[in-house]
Amino acid sequence: MANKINHQLIQSSINIGIEEKMRKEVCQSLSKLLADSYVLYLKTQNYHWNVTGKMFQPLHTLFEEQYTDISNAIDVIAERIRALGEYTPASFIAFSKLTSIKEENAIPNSDEMIHNLILANETIIYTARNCIQVCDEAEDEVSIGIIVSRLEAHEKNAWILRSMAPEARSH
Repeated sequence: MANKINHQLIQSSINIGIEEKMRKEVCQSLSKLLADSYVLYLKTQNYHWNVTGKMFQPLHTLFEEQYTDISNAIDVIAERIRALGEYTPASFIAFSKLTSIKEENAIPNSDEMIHNLILANETIIYTARNCIQVCDEAEDEVSIGIIVSRLEAHEKNAWILRSMAPEARSH
C-alpha cells in the first residue's frame, strides 16, 4: 500500500508541461516501442549467434552491429518512460503482451533470417510512427526526438537487409 501511495505522490508532483493523462498515453506508446525493440534485439542477437552459410561473416558482423544499437536504444526508451513517471515493462511476459514482432521457435536459414529481420524492422517502423503521433498530441518533443532517431535507424537497417536479401541480389 505504501508503494502505491508513494507512486501516486510522485505522479502528482511531475510538472514538466505534459499533463498526467497525456504522460500515461505517451508511456503506453513508448512501452510498445520498448517491447518491439526488446524482441527485435533478442531476435537479432539470436541470429548473430546462430547464422551459418556462405554469408556467415558479413551477417554475423551486421547482426552484432544492429543488436548493439538496439540494446543502447532500449535503455534510452526505458529511461524516458521512467522520466515521465511510469514504470517500464521489464519481463518477457510483459513484452510478449505488448509486441507486434513475431518470434520463432526454430533457427531459420540465413535467407530467412534476413527476411524475418526486414519484417521486424518494418514492424518497429510502424510502431515508431504511431508513437510519434501520440507524442505529438502530448507536445512531447523529447520523446519525439528519441523516436525519430529510432525510426532513422530501423529504416536504415531495413534498407541494408533488403539489399542483402536473395531476391534483391538477383535484380
